[in-house]
Amino acid sequence: MSSAGPTPSGFTTCPVPLPHKTEITVGHGGGGKLTQDLIDAVFRPAFANAALEAQHDGALLNFPGGGRLAFTTDSHVVSPLFFPGGDIGKIAVNGTVNDLCMCGAMPLWLSAGFILEEGFPVETLRKIVASMQEAAERANVAIVTGDTKVVERGKGDGLYVTTAGVGVIETPLTVAPTSVRAGDAIVLSGDLGRHGMAIMATRANLSFESEITSDCAPLVAPVQALLAAGLEIHCLRDLTRGGLATSLVEIAEQAKLALAIDAAKVPVSEMVQGACEILGLDPLYVANEGRFVCILPETQAAQAVELINRTATDNAGAATIIGKVKPGPAGQVTQRSVIGAERIVDRLSGEQLPRIC
Repeated sequence: MSSAGPTPSGFTTCPVPLPHKTEITVGHGGGGKLTQDLIDAVFRPAFANAALEAQHDGALLNFPGGGRLAFTTDSHVVSPLFFPGGDIGKIAVNGTVNDLCMCGAMPLWLSAGFILEEGFPVETLRKIVASMQEAAERANVAIVTGDTKVVERGKGDGLYVTTAGVGVIETPLTVAPTSVRAGDAIVLSGDLGRHGMAIMATRANLSFESEITSDCAPLVAPVQALLAAGLEIHCLRDLTRGGLATSLVEIAEQAKLALAIDAAKVPVSEMVQGACEILGLDPLYVANEGRFVCILPETQAAQAVELINRTATDNAGAATIIGKVKPGPAGQVTQRSVIGAERIVDRLSGEQLPRIC
């Protein structure tokens, strides 16, 4: 029996702690509130340092003797291993390459660690490794080191891949949420939700008139085009776990500013919108693997859209200006609906689509 008694507020305390406070749940991997809670409660206190505190897509590091590097790491547990438009190998390379791009870096080198389950087919592994090499060549990076471990049959779910990457930052800009300024424009690089819906359609055996394919792609070309044009890029963020909504909330909180977007300007394909309605999902929260937001001065936004549409692969010319940055309230993101109503956009609460990357 619990000995819990009334609290000063008149409520009785719960004798059993909530599971998400005492043990890991699937939701801790969703990139939303529970992920941030885990980072704040466990990882940040243990590893506290200036580079980690920035909470960027990668660490921005000063190289001894001058120059700056970006360094990032990613683990990949996507299920199924193969999906329309990609596989775990392609997503492992592009995920790490894109995180380096979001730091304003030119990706150069990757590492790859493989956790294999006993009994996993060698031919399947060979196919995934070939996909990784193809993705690396497309992004103009080299996989230069790695590691392999094998776990007993039934304890590894086939294959997990961890990649880390290093890139050089050649721009003098600090591309980070802390550089965002009131009045900036928010540019979205393409349509939303195709990766998450490609995974979910495969799992649920949903069929549509045309197959939904993942947007998984490297973002090197559009990001380098933006930087080479001399645009004053303040922040870049790829829209993976938690989707556009969670990414914008993270930026707003770190910049201590408000972000406002217009739903009518956010491109979502008819097929993705239909799949989201069937599954009860909001496209703003669905993961992407080849989409990013660029925040920069409003006067340069139109040029940014033109450059992205000219250089990005698989965005169907859908880059567009979707909103702007406001002075406050700090940390708030709002969305204006197609009928003109305004609502607050929050982080993803739990795990909307588990194991999508």
